Amino acid sequence: MKQILLLLFFSFLLIPSLFAQDLPIYMTEEEKIIWQNYEPSFNPGFSNPPPGPVRTMAEWEELQGIMITWTSQQAILREIVRNAQNECKVYIVCSDSNTVRNYLINGGVQINNISFLIYPFNSIWIRDYGPWTVYAEGSDSMYIVDWVYNRPRPSDDNIPVLFANSIGVPIYQTTVEPNRLVHTGGNFMTDGLGTGFSSKLILNENSGKTEAQIDAIMNTFMGIDSYIKMDNLPYDGIHHIDMHMKLLDEETLLVGQYPPGVSDGPYIEANLQYVLSNFLTPYGKPYKVVRIPMPPDQFGRYPNAGGYYRTYTNSIIINKTVLVPTYELQYDTTALRIYREAMPGYKVVGIDCNAIIPSGGAIHCIVKEVGVFNPLFISHSPVRDTLITSSPIEIKAIIKNQSGISQANLYWSIDTTLGYTPVSMNYLSADTLVGFIPAQTNSTELFYYLSATTENGKTITKPMTAPHGYYKFYIDVPIPVELASFRSSLKGNNVTLNWVTASEVNNRGFEVERTSFLNLPAKNVWESIGFVNGNGTSTEQNIYTFNDENLTAGKYQYRIKQLDFDGSFKYYTLTETVEIGLPDRFELTQNYPNPFNPSTIIKFHIPSVISTDGRNLRVQLKVYDVLGNEVAILLDEEKPAGYHLIEFNAAELSSGVYYYKLKAGLFIETKKMVILK
Repeated sequence: MKQILLLLFFSFLLIPSLFAQDLPIYMTEEEKIIWQNYEPSFNPGFSNPPPGPVRTMAEWEELQGIMITWTSQQAILREIVRNAQNECKVYIVCSDSNTVRNYLINGGVQINNISFLIYPFNSIWIRDYGPWTVYAEGSDSMYIVDWVYNRPRPSDDNIPVLFANSIGVPIYQTTVEPNRLVHTGGNFMTDGLGTGFSSKLILNENSGKTEAQIDAIMNTFMGIDSYIKMDNLPYDGIHHIDMHMKLLDEETLLVGQYPPGVSDGPYIEANLQYVLSNFLTPYGKPYKVVRIPMPPDQFGRYPNAGGYYRTYTNSIIINKTVLVPTYELQYDTTALRIYREAMPGYKVVGIDCNAIIPSGGAIHCIVKEVGVFNPLFISHSPVRDTLITSSPIEIKAIIKNQSGISQANLYWSIDTTLGYTPVSMNYLSADTLVGFIPAQTNSTELFYYLSATTENGKTITKPMTAPHGYYKFYIDVPIPVELASFRSSLKGNNVTLNWVTASEVNNRGFEVERTSFLNLPAKNVWESIGFVNGNGTSTEQNIYTFNDENLTAGKYQYRIKQLDFDGSFKYYTLTETVEIGLPDRFELTQNYPNPFNPSTIIKFHIPSVISTDGRNLRVQLKVYDVLGNEVAILLDEEKPAGYHLIEFNAAELSSGVYYYKLKAGLFIETKKMVILK
C-alpha cells in the first residue's frame, strides 16, 4: 500500500494541472513521507565546480530578467509582472501561455518584455528552486548554479537545467557526491562580494557533511568565502532568512523587529547581535542596520499567538524598482516609508500579499532574479557618516567588464537640486580607478555617485538609481592638534585609554566616546563617557589617560572628540576593537572602599556556567555580623555569566566588622569588611 501511495504522489507532482496549484512553501505531511527515501533525477549538467574563481551576483545588481512560476496566487503574480516588465524581461514558467496572456491582458497588463517557458512544475516557490547567476572572475562568463531542492518536487528541481539550456548558459549542479548539497533559495543571501547569509537550516539538511565541507562547496560553486549562519527561529517554521532580514546593499541589513519579547523577536535580536559582534562588511566596516516592523495579522496576533508570519523583508529588488509585500494600511505606510528612506531613488511599490502569506511566503519567495550576460561590475566602499579632512577627498572603486572600460566618472554635489559636477576617474592599478572631490569647508554635506561606460557603450551607475539615488556624508575640517598615538589596554573588564599629543593649539580638552557592538540597534551610536582637560597651546608632548571600568562582556570601540576653545572639534577613532570576554572563573572581590562610610562597592564574576535546569545561576549575596547573624540581603536572584557589582549602603548599621558571603551554584566565598563611622 505504501508503494502505491508513493507512486500516486509522484504522479501528482509530475502533473502540474492536478497538484501544483496550492503546494505551500513548507513540506506537506505527504511530502515528509516521500522525502525519507527521495532521490531526485536531474537532466545532465556539470557536477564539478565551475572553472576558476566565481562570484555570485547580488540581488541589487543589473538584471536581464526575473522568473516566476504561474500557478496559484495569480493576482499577485500579475502585479509583479505589471511592475517588473518595465525594468527587465519577465520569464513566466507555465503550462499554457494563452491562459496567462489572457489573464494579464484582462487585468490591464500589456504583454511587453515577457517570455513564456512551457516547463513542467510543481509549485510557485521559484525562489527556493530557481537558478543562481554566477560570474567567472567576477564579471566575465555567466554560469548557472543549481542545488538539490529541499522538497520532493522533481519538476521544480529540474527548472534551472531547462532554463540554463534555453538561454545557452552552462549549469553547474551540487547534485553528486562529494559536492551534493541540499539548499533552498529563501535561506540564502549574498552581498555579491563573497559573503553569504543563511540560517542553520543549511547544516540541519546536510547533516552528513561537516560545516567545513558545506562551506567548501559554497566556495567552489558560488565564490562564498565568508558564510554566516544564524540560529533557526522557533516560530518561522521554514527557517528561511528572507522572512525576517534582507541585504539592501553590500553594507546595509534590513532586519524585521517584533515588539520586545514577542514571537521570534528575541531570537532575531540574538542573531543580529551575533552578526554585528563577529563580522564586518566586505569593506571592513561595521554593518549599517535598518529596522522594519514585523506586523501582526488582521486580528492583532503575532505568530506565537497563532497569527500569520507577516513580513516586510520578503521583498524583491528589480533593477530600479522594489516590490514590497503589504497587508494593512496602518502598518504598510511605515514600512514603505522605511524602504524609501533607506533606498533613495528606487521606485518602491507595495503589493497586497494577504492571500499568499498563510502559505508561508510572500514576494521574494515567488520571484528569482537572472543576471545579465555581460555585467559591468562596480565595487565601491562608500564614504559614510563624517569624514575628517581638509584635503581633496579620494573616491576609489573597482570597475570591471569583459569588454573593457572606456570611461569612468565621479559625480559630486553639495546641493542635488543644482545638479552634479563630473570628475574623471583614472586607473590607480589593474581594475582600480580613483577620482577626487575638491576640498570642502567644515560641516559641508556632500552627495556623490559613480558612473562607468564599457568599450561597447554600456553605462551603469553606482548606486543604480543615480542621480536620484546617491551616497552622502559630512565634512569635518581638522583642527590643530597633532595626535602622536592612541592606544588601549585591557585588564579584566576594565579598559584604559592612553593617547599622546605632539603639539596642541587652543585645545580645551577631549570628550571620550564609546560604542558597543552589542547595543541594538546601536551600530555607530556613540555614547559620551567622560571628559579629559587639554593643555591649551603647547609645543611639548602631553600624555593623557582615561579609565573605562566595570564593562560587561562584548566588543567595544572608542574615539576621542578633541574640542577647541572656539567650539570646533575633530574625532580620533581607536583603530582596534576592544573585546571583553566572559570571566573564566568565579570571583568575589574585596569591597572598595574599605573601611567605608556609608557605602561601598562589592564586585563578583560569574563564568559561563549554566544550572542544571537550563536557566542562569541563582546568586545570593548576604551580609552577616561577627556573630553570624544575617543583617542584609543584597541579592537573591538569577544572574547571567559576566561581571557584576552591587552598591551596599550601610547607613543603618553601626561601626564594626562584618562579613559578606556570595553563593552561586556550588561556589561559596566570604570576605570581611569594616564600617567606620
